[in-house]
Amino acid sequence: MKSSGSPPKQAQEAATTGIPLSSSNQYSTESCETNTRLQTKTRVPWSSGLCDCFSDWRNCCITCWCPCVTFGQIAEIVDKGSSSCGLNGALYTLIACVTGCACCYSCFYRCKMRQQYMLKKHPCGDCLVHCCCEYCALCQEYRELKTHGYDLSIGNSFNIIHA
Repeated sequence: MKSSGSPPKQAQEAATTGIPLSSSNQYSTESCETNTRLQTKTRVPWSSGLCDCFSDWRNCCITCWCPCVTFGQIAEIVDKGSSSCGLNGALYTLIACVTGCACCYSCFYRCKMRQQYMLKKHPCGDCLVHCCCEYCALCQEYRELKTHGYDLSIGNSFNIIHA
């Protein structure tokens, strides 16, 4: 067989996508289990506890009286600016007024935030934390983002410029 001098088709696809291709089954459960075990081992604890709300009195009061503000600030940072604080806060308020369960919306942002910062599920699952302790969960997420260097009062676009 004659070589044409160009790389094989698999090598070209790997170079194009940046994902290495192997001859083994890429959908095997063994690799998924390995990745899950590695992610579990590298998870870090939250920087503050769920019930440490009073360590930031200002945020605690805002969250108690108007949780939509705190949620909007968190969601804007977690979404990396692809959605605004006002939009997320308004949606949170609408869901709270219509269903009385805004926690069903906010728990997804806790999950997304945990994945971004490799945080442990603590003390239990994300939705259960939000359903049982909505305000404490929002305060904890706010404090965690502050620990990571964000100033939530100025929004995502200014955090990117100053980061």
